Amino acid sequence: MTDISGHTRVYAILADPVRHVLTPQNLNALMQSRGHDGVMVPVHVGADDLATVVAGLKRMRTFGGFVVTVPHKAGIVALCDEVSRQARLVGAVNCVRREADGRLVGEILDGLGFVAGMRREGCEPKGRRVLLLGAGGAANAIAFAFAGAGVASLAIANRTRAKSEDLARRLALAFPELRVDLDGADPADYDIVVNGTSLGLAESDPLPLDASRLTDRQIVAEVIMQPRVTALLAAAQAKGCRIHYGLPMLECQLEMMADFMGMTA
Repeated sequence: MTDISGHTRVYAILADPVRHVLTPQNLNALMQSRGHDGVMVPVHVGADDLATVVAGLKRMRTFGGFVVTVPHKAGIVALCDEVSRQARLVGAVNCVRREADGRLVGEILDGLGFVAGMRREGCEPKGRRVLLLGAGGAANAIAFAFAGAGVASLAIANRTRAKSEDLARRLALAFPELRVDLDGADPADYDIVVNGTSLGLAESDPLPLDASRLTDRQIVAEVIMQPRVTALLAAAQAKGCRIHYGLPMLECQLEMMADFMGMTA
């Protein structure tokens, strides 16, 4: 890493807990490769102190922005001076840029990074019928990104129906032409199946769907990055499906974060 000096731009990632984060290592390496004089550090902050910490960061003139992760993505929205349309629709922010005058501009890049990762690997969602498993934070962002990418239809399958209904309602307001389904989510009926849940992180987790209904004409995708091959991806591979790993979402999102926060030479 370049020596830190009075010219170095400072960035942060806000999380609780923070020990597990890998974003600083990745973005520090990316800044170095781009020739940008900057450094990102992890900041452990609880929800009760979030507003105080953000107010302090706004006043730091060498501060360039921050990444936001669990559990602050929703809470940070009200602390930004401006948020993108995508962030307003999702109701969450995961990347914030500090302008020269101290204003904070928020964006949500989870879903955009997921779609960019699919496209980078040759999986185009436009015009496809998509089944999205889950309606939590990551799934919300992915749903709106798919809608913006022009999918033909989107089915949402979630254990808590109220969350699915809320997501469907917000999608209908923003994309009235998009067909959104909540019932009859047979995996066989879709071109792309995405696991937007945490099922698969642990070996003991059940599959998020009936894998016997998958067919070899489908793409099955994960948001989970570790393990690389989840039980769902293994089952999909056994059925002859094309599989899409979780890591491209992070790789594309890192580039987007760096661009958004101005990490250029």
